[in-house]
Amino acid sequence: MKKTLVVMAAGMGSRFGGIKQLEPVGPSGEIILDYSVYDAIEAGFEKVVFIIRKDIEEDFKKVIGDKLSQHVEVEYVLQDLNNLPEGYTCPAERKKPWGTGQAVLSCYGVVDGSFAVINADDYYGKEGFCKIYQFLDDQENADNADGKYHFCMAGFWLGNTLSPNGTVTRGICEVDKNGYLMDVKETGELKQNGDSVSSENGEYPMNQPVSMNMWGFSADFIEELNARFATFLDGIEGNELKAEYLLPGVVDDLIKENKAVVKVLDTRDKWFGVTYREDKDSVCESFRNLVKEGVYPAKLFS
Repeated sequence: MKKTLVVMAAGMGSRFGGIKQLEPVGPSGEIILDYSVYDAIEAGFEKVVFIIRKDIEEDFKKVIGDKLSQHVEVEYVLQDLNNLPEGYTCPAERKKPWGTGQAVLSCYGVVDGSFAVINADDYYGKEGFCKIYQFLDDQENADNADGKYHFCMAGFWLGNTLSPNGTVTRGICEVDKNGYLMDVKETGELKQNGDSVSSENGEYPMNQPVSMNMWGFSADFIEELNARFATFLDGIEGNELKAEYLLPGVVDDLIKENKAVVKVLDTRDKWFGVTYREDKDSVCESFRNLVKEGVYPAKLFS
């Protein structure tokens, strides 16, 4: 069965001019997402599912999807804020979809095997894709007698995920001695402070594992997302119009319920992203250096 890369791209704006995810960063006009898909194909993924919104569908296919479909199987699903369980309606005042959990739930019926999940606007490097693919491949032949779901997450070193131009928010991970995820805490105001990283909650070492929303799941996870969405909606108070159904929250629930174990795969590649407008120049330089070093060809998809 094909292993699928699921790309959460519904957060892209409806107009491409000035949208950070579509900023050219490669020497031949590549965007960050081009590099992610290229690395996923190299790792062995044979299919890509893009989660987008209806209002950007036409432009997305023209600018991104049509080009990539010449190199890998491509499919699209739509994340819609009105796509809710039977009996539920979206508040008229709500303007944005329901978060990363609902995004991946949009793949229900489309993804039927093991899959990886990434953000569209983060550069992850090659190591994470290779390790997640290998984990998923091993799990297809594993005899998990414990009866639990076996998932994985790329655990980046915090010091490799910072921006020189301002603070960032990351999922700080607590990992047990065997390398399994125990907890993820969303932590903001992270910035380098000498040989450590300071935050709103204290100090962390540079090699602190963090989540960058790069996960590996079996198809069962989408079933869990589906089964738990109504419970999430029931727990929202009427004025919480920005409440989000998030992947880390569902994963955390499954761990706490003793239904899943999540292997944290130590990943030492450096993250790139255009968190701030000032980041673009350094990101472009980083990709130029990777091309010079032979990590990537000067033109990815010729």
